[in-house]
Amino acid sequence: MSTTSDRQLSAPTPVLDGPTPRPPRADVGRSRPARRSWRLSLRRDWQLYALAVLPVLFLVVFRYVPMLGNVIAFRQFRPGGSIFGEQWVGLRYVEMFIHDPTFWKVFWNTVILGGLTLVVCFPLPIVLALLLNEVRKKAFKRTIQSISYLPHFLSLVIVAGMVMQLLSLQGTVNQIIEGLGGEAIPFLQRAEWFRTIYVGSEVWQTVGWGTILYLAALTTVDASLYEAARIDGANRWQQTWHVTIPGIRPTMITLLILNIGTFLNVGFEKVLLLYNPLTYSTADVISTYLYRVGLVSNNLSYAAAIGLFQACIGLVMVLSANFISRRVVGASLW
Repeated sequence: MSTTSDRQLSAPTPVLDGPTPRPPRADVGRSRPARRSWRLSLRRDWQLYALAVLPVLFLVVFRYVPMLGNVIAFRQFRPGGSIFGEQWVGLRYVEMFIHDPTFWKVFWNTVILGGLTLVVCFPLPIVLALLLNEVRKKAFKRTIQSISYLPHFLSLVIVAGMVMQLLSLQGTVNQIIEGLGGEAIPFLQRAEWFRTIYVGSEVWQTVGWGTILYLAALTTVDASLYEAARIDGANRWQQTWHVTIPGIRPTMITLLILNIGTFLNVGFEKVLLLYNPLTYSTADVISTYLYRVGLVSNNLSYAAAIGLFQACIGLVMVLSANFISRRVVGASLW
C-alpha cells in the first residue's frame, strides 16, 4: 500500500504559466561596498593629488600647449604677427625640406649617431648591472656604483668642457700619444672622430645611471629559481642566461621601446657644444639644424615642418617597436 506521503512525492509537478521563478541568490542580504566618489577620494587623498599638481602643470604647459604651434608648419609665420601664422600655405614647407639635400644629409647623420648611441649605450647598463649583482662585498659594490653614477649629475657644459680639454692638441690624450712616440691628433677638428667622441662621452655619462633600474629589477627575481637551477647543475653563466635575464626582460623591453622613441632626438646641447663648422659633415643633426634654420635664420615655419616630421617618425617607431615586442616577446608598454 502506498502512503499519503508516497502519493505526494509521485504527484506530477504542476506547470506554471509565465517565467520560471529564479532561486534565491546566495548573496541576498549582503551589503555591497559603496562605490567611492571622486569627491570622497579627493578629500581623503588630497595630499597625493597635491603632489601631482606641479608635474601635471609642467606637462600641460611645456608639452601639450606647444603642440598648438605645429600649425605654423602649414602657415606662413612672420615675427611680430599672429603666433599661429599669417597665411595658409599648405604643404609648401614640407615640400621644401623633402627636396632639400642638406636636410637629408642631416637626417642620415642623426640616424647614424642615434643608432650608434642606442647600440652601444643600451646594453652596457645591463652588463654593468649583471656584474654588480655578482659582487658579494657590499663596500666594493657601493664604491663602484657611486663612481659610475657621478657623471650623470654633471652639467652638459662641464662634460663638454672636460672632453674638449682632454682632446685638445695639448690635452691629456695627445700628451699620452706623443709620449708613446706618435703625433698629436686634432680630434675636435676632424669630422671622422666626432661620432666616436660623442658616443664615448655618452657611455661615460649615462651607463652608471642606467644600471639603477636594472638593479632594482634584479631584486624582484625569485631566489628559489636560482636554487632550482643550482640543483639542476647550472653554473653562474647558465643561471644568468636562463634565470636573471628572463627575470628582467620586461624592464629591458620597456626601456628599449622608450629609447627607440627618442631615437632621432640626439642630444642637442652636447652636439651644439662639441661641434664646429669643420665637423658639420658628421656632427650636424636635426636638432642643431633646426636651431640654425629656425632661430638663427628666423625661418620658424620651415623649422616647425621639420620638427613635426621628426615627431611623426618617432611616433611610428614607438608604435612599431611596441607591436613587434608584444608579438615576439610578449612584453610591451600597452
